[in-house]
Amino acid sequence: MSGPLLLLDGASLWFRAYYALPDSITSPDGRSVNAVRGFTDMVATLITKFEPSRVVVCLDLDWRPEFRVRAVPTYKAHRVAADTDGTEEEVPDTLSPQVPMILNVLAATGIATAGAEGLEADDVLGTLAATESRDTTIVVTGDRDLLQVVTDDPVPVRVLYVVRGLAKAELLGPAEVAAKYGVPVDRAGEAYAELALLRGDSSDGLPGVKGVGEKTASSMLMQYGSVKNLRAAALDPSSGMAKGMRAKFAAAADYLDAALPVVQVVRDAEVSFSRDDALPAAPVDPARLDELAQDLGIANSVGRLEKALKSAAAAQSF
Repeated sequence: MSGPLLLLDGASLWFRAYYALPDSITSPDGRSVNAVRGFTDMVATLITKFEPSRVVVCLDLDWRPEFRVRAVPTYKAHRVAADTDGTEEEVPDTLSPQVPMILNVLAATGIATAGAEGLEADDVLGTLAATESRDTTIVVTGDRDLLQVVTDDPVPVRVLYVVRGLAKAELLGPAEVAAKYGVPVDRAGEAYAELALLRGDSSDGLPGVKGVGEKTASSMLMQYGSVKNLRAAALDPSSGMAKGMRAKFAAAADYLDAALPVVQVVRDAEVSFSRDDALPAAPVDPARLDELAQDLGIANSVGRLEKALKSAAAAQSF
């Protein structure tokens, strides 16, 4: 019996862990470990809940890829650290040192990480979801851009949307995305990306089509089925589209041409893995994991993670 493939959006989850717990949580030598503890607990909870046979933590090897910035110069521009040349993301001072700690815990546990040169974690998640042909896939993220990966074919791909934390997480597939955001159910994932393109996304620095908010974008996609059809209708005098709406799409033509590849995740990235993605039944380096647990003061969290591995392995044996 095979469990699902669990794909975790690494930075999205450790940012949420960092802000969910006070940075007064420290190691015995005084280092902040709130993100390490929170992230480790999240992973343990997710493994316990879904009993996966495979787990991959997906990483940003470039959080602001050149091809996206070239297409839309405002892409994530507001997140650039003030004292850099535009290539470094602004991250809290006490979070940055915790990322290597998290990666060390994952390595000692035997949980795979994966990245793609020059690309974001979104693109790694998009590629691994799109190329999976065996197991039900669950993408865990707080980034709603990844709702575009939901599908039923060739395997079910679902998104566990954790923007409000694991306790209030929503598990969304094509039907749920279509109902929640008002997009065509037969192409809910693709249509969600097009909805984001039309309405814009201030968190990513995407302006959208001026005068088109989420409700209007939803209505237009439901009426025309896709951005391609919508743009064709805007150019067709016999389509019945209102003159004002035609003008909005005409004015946004350059933006629409450039921004669709920015919004869409890459689905054919060359992904590199730290190790095989099979979830071990026990830590692959127990001595190192115990050393980290004691050094960082996260023994209880590591214990929960070890228990989760054992539980998931037992579930596969039935």
